[in-house]
Formats: sequence, C-alpha cells, structure tokens
Amino acid sequence: MMELYNAVGAFEALAHETRLGVLRLLIPAGMSGLTAGDISTRLDLPPNSLSFHLGRLVNAGLIGSRRSGRNLFYAADYARVGDLVSFLADKCCAEAPDGCFPHCPTLAKPPSLGGGSACGGLATNKPRSK
Repeated sequence: MMELYNAVGAFEALAHETRLGVLRLLIPAGMSGLTAGDISTRLDLPPNSLSFHLGRLVNAGLIGSRRSGRNLFYAADYARVGDLVSFLADKCCAEAPDGCFPHCPTLAKPPSLGGGSACGGLATNKPRSK
C-alpha cells in the first residue's frame, strides 16, 4: 500500500495540466510507451518544456523511460498508478451504513485481494437507499 508521503509526491507531480495530459496519453499507449518526440507532437509542446515535465513524472515514479537506439521511450508505471488509485479508494464506503455505491473500486477486486472488505465486507453493488 502506498504511504501518504509517496501519494503526496505523486499528486504533486500530477497537479499540472501538462503532466496530467502526459500520463493520460501514456496509459493507453501500453508498455511499449511513446517516444518523447511523439509525446511532444501529440501534446503540441516544445521539447525543452516536455523534458521538464517528463522529469517530474519520472521522479514521482509514475512513468519510466528506456532508450532504444536514438529514441527515448516513456511508459506509464501501471503498478505505481494502480497504487495511487488504490490509495484513494482504500477505505471506500467503510463507514457507509447502507453499503457501497455502485462503482466502488474496492468491489472490483476479489476479497482475497482486498475487494469488498473496505466496503464493510459487503459484496454488493446495490445503490444506497435514500
């Protein structure tokens, strides 16, 4: 589980429109990632500006880089991004007397992996009654 200190650093890195845009671009790109040039073109950013933002995301551990020939590829660190999402939803609905809301992220995981237990042990997707 991600610690609060690490989560703050990750959120700090994402607290900029450009860096959030880069991560959102890299997530669907898969493990192969995109070259810095591709990212620069798709987001219409000058290379020196992009380099700064990529560095912040790498330092936060949200993306990684690898060199292939003359190209530098960047890809999302799916484990780290998943940890960040899990950090947010860790105690999802834990205090809700009527159970979880329909899209509670903790219900998506089997109970053996922490799903359901954060939602008071309920394995239901029933909406809360009013």
